[in-house]
Amino acid sequence: MLRRIFDSRIILPLLIALAIRMAGIASRPIWYDEAFSILISAQSPAAILSSTLSTDADASAAEEHPPAYYLALWGWMQVFGSSLIAARALSILAGVGIVLVVYLIGHHLFNRSTALTAGLLAAILPFQVHFSQEIRMYVFLALWLSLATYAFLRRQWVWFAVFAALAQYSHNLAVIHLIPLALTPVFQKDWRTLRSVILAGFASIVLYLPWLVHLPAQFAKIHNGFWVEKPGVEKIFTLLLFYLPNLPLPGGWLLPGLLIAALVITLAGYQTFRARRFHLDSDSGLSEKREQVQVLKKGIWPAYLAFAPPIFLWLISQFQPIYVERALLPSHVMFCLWLAWALTQTVMPRPIQVTAFALVLISSLMGLYQHVTFAGFPYAPYAALDQSLSQRNQAGDVIIHSSKLSCLPSIHFDDRLSQRFITDPTGSATDTLSPATMQTLSLNAAEDVESAAADARRVWLVIFRQSIEEMKAQGLTTHPHLEYLETNFKLESVEDWDDLQVYLFVRSTP
Repeated sequence: MLRRIFDSRIILPLLIALAIRMAGIASRPIWYDEAFSILISAQSPAAILSSTLSTDADASAAEEHPPAYYLALWGWMQVFGSSLIAARALSILAGVGIVLVVYLIGHHLFNRSTALTAGLLAAILPFQVHFSQEIRMYVFLALWLSLATYAFLRRQWVWFAVFAALAQYSHNLAVIHLIPLALTPVFQKDWRTLRSVILAGFASIVLYLPWLVHLPAQFAKIHNGFWVEKPGVEKIFTLLLFYLPNLPLPGGWLLPGLLIAALVITLAGYQTFRARRFHLDSDSGLSEKREQVQVLKKGIWPAYLAFAPPIFLWLISQFQPIYVERALLPSHVMFCLWLAWALTQTVMPRPIQVTAFALVLISSLMGLYQHVTFAGFPYAPYAALDQSLSQRNQAGDVIIHSSKLSCLPSIHFDDRLSQRFITDPTGSATDTLSPATMQTLSLNAAEDVESAAADARRVWLVIFRQSIEEMKAQGLTTHPHLEYLETNFKLESVEDWDDLQVYLFVRSTP
């Protein structure tokens, strides 16, 4: 089957996808979530499960994701090691796989030309590139759901059940995409397919059952302690930005990026509406009109799957805030297919078509440049910082991180250097490390800066500049950790490490 639909031209988008995803694979700094993935996956499978399924008294502070990705990364690192390049290579492999699946879906729905265009969009759009490099589960969520979508189109229900279960084992928000996909036969009044979807869905739930029994505890963790805020209407604009240039963007690029995204998506939407009017108003014969309507439905369907899950997630988040754009990576896969269809399969003047593709390319270049060069919060040159602190660390010194956000990446690069961090306030939205997880990772944490700095002759405080500014925005003169150390120690020096600041305090002699 693959031989019959395979086009050698797909090799070019795959090579482009690989080349772009390899850019900066070693030079881009990691952040807390990536460091956590590496550190937890370096443990035994039993320890991974124990940490993930922790039922401490404060269960809201435990890990809220299923363990499938961590177990997969554990197996990968057993073979290829835990270096930054090795860990990111697993995500890159999945990201390139998504490009191939996009081509397969596009070929099934449309034709080779549109399929290749969709594959090229998936290869270059920064939203896909970003999470194809990140050491997290989101690219696998998108891969499994893309494969489930392809199996749905091919009416391969066993594979649909398997891929749907894998998606659910990758991330709890897989259901946000599976429900709109499963509702497709309802809208199409295809009751035979609906019956097959229900049976395949039941099989998927059976496969998912070993984890399903833990969902109530997982939901409790999210309900009692999750950092996401209730989304507002601004998510309409951020979704447009994520889908084309991606975020974050420099301040001067934000408005141009939004205008480009809005223009391209509005044009695609207009072309979709115009195609509908054209087919309904055409003087074609009955059989030809039916064929045109089928083509139109195939074009509208990816648009539905690109925007229905974000709307669904937004609505749920009005009651329980769980709206995180990176969980919409599977929707972006369908966006690539819809955009490719709208720009190649609808009636459009050639100059407008060329302009649209040029705008897509410009937005991609903006996002890719920002992705490769961005080094602000929560990123920092942790490897170089560890090396510097290791060379200057003396007996009686204590290295304190104001939060876990900088401590875990530092531990990844040098676990021999004794470092500790101040825990988040218990029950706060940022309290996302359970005691069981901290014990599994052998983390050295303190409840406050006083106990962390006790008996220290010198204190190295590592803190994000953004954390200081946030405290000042709340009316404080400085960060409480700095205030305590400035009161009880003598400030020796301050260093800037991109968005991190490193303070050296020396205990005042009586």
